[in-house]
Amino acid sequence: MNPYLELFSQHMAEFEAAGSKRDFLEIERVAGRFPAARSHRDGEAAEISVWCSNDYLGMGQHPSVLAAMKRSIDEYGAGSGGSRNIGGTNRYHVLLERELADLHGKEEALLFSSGYAANDGSLSVLAGHIPDCLAFSDASNHASIIDGLRRSGAEKRIFRHNDADHLEELLAAADPDRPKLVVLESVHSMVGDVAPLARIADVARRYGAMTFLDEVHAVGMYGPQGAGIAADLGLADEFTVIMGTLAKGFGSVGGYIAGPATLIEAVRSFSRSFIFTTALPPAVAAGGLAAVRHLRDSETERNRLRANAELMHRLLKERGLPVLSDESHIVSVLVGDESLCRKASDLLLTRHGSYVQAINAPSVRAGEEILRIAPGAVHHPDDVREFVDALDECARQLDVPRVPAGAVPA
Repeated sequence: MNPYLELFSQHMAEFEAAGSKRDFLEIERVAGRFPAARSHRDGEAAEISVWCSNDYLGMGQHPSVLAAMKRSIDEYGAGSGGSRNIGGTNRYHVLLERELADLHGKEEALLFSSGYAANDGSLSVLAGHIPDCLAFSDASNHASIIDGLRRSGAEKRIFRHNDADHLEELLAAADPDRPKLVVLESVHSMVGDVAPLARIADVARRYGAMTFLDEVHAVGMYGPQGAGIAADLGLADEFTVIMGTLAKGFGSVGGYIAGPATLIEAVRSFSRSFIFTTALPPAVAAGGLAAVRHLRDSETERNRLRANAELMHRLLKERGLPVLSDESHIVSVLVGDESLCRKASDLLLTRHGSYVQAINAPSVRAGEEILRIAPGAVHHPDDVREFVDALDECARQLDVPRVPAGAVPA
């Protein structure tokens, strides 16, 4: 065997022996009936219900989104034909950027091929093009934020997760004349807790720091017209740059930033992940635009999401299942063991037809493995009740640790 292939073969064998190999369940979401889907496993197809999708509001199946995408394909074809600065900018890209800027009350917005690319590409410029910039990053920030700050070359300080007091300590210890950038997420992607945005905005303002707020798990779901947590609290103007995604609440794919025109132009001009990649297909931009416009006018989906999340949180707490946070629509049940988490996920799927992916390292730290559940606007309250009963049964069979009813796990 080629020595390089042998090296990787050994590495992956060790990875699999440790129980860390990732499995990818092939599913086909059924248009018009989601969360219903068909799974393909061991050569057999079965109908399942999806409980871990980031399409929180079901906009990936919404008739207005599908119609817009089909219409765009008929008008413009499949792909964009190039990068944004070489023949790839379509009318829908421009309209969507204007819509997103208006949604967040910012001067301009800029589309990226993914949320990861938006964070990585934006932060590498915003932190990297300010001489001697000192970045302050939440300890639990997403990998895309970590990579963007690393690529920027800026010096970095890490503050404890959602700890505004620790952030203030670090800011106070820094040179008052040094440029500063504070980077955080509003809703944490794994735990589901919400950052103390008012306190962080106040601290950043007093120490003269620019702010970059990742709202990927909030846009569409929270705030006036779905503008996010900061807007919900009346704090959108306190954050210099808002970063969001089309891949979750808006049901499609792509990332974006919104902020002052000068900063957006800098990112547009220097971000490698923006410049050197093919633009989103026009149909994707058209679908994203339809989703944003619909959710700016409709509270129906947000109300359903909130009701289902509140119901699931309450039912899980009544059964003593350890939910990490009840602050958002993300419902993370702590299992704390990689093997046990995988078994719980498998049992839910094979016995009850409910698909929830086990989340292990590196998405969470070892020993903090979770079942990350996403009750969406597309679920019925009776579905939520049946799912909790199924999870409770599986947890009892596997002896998943419990906590006193209503308690928050340590």
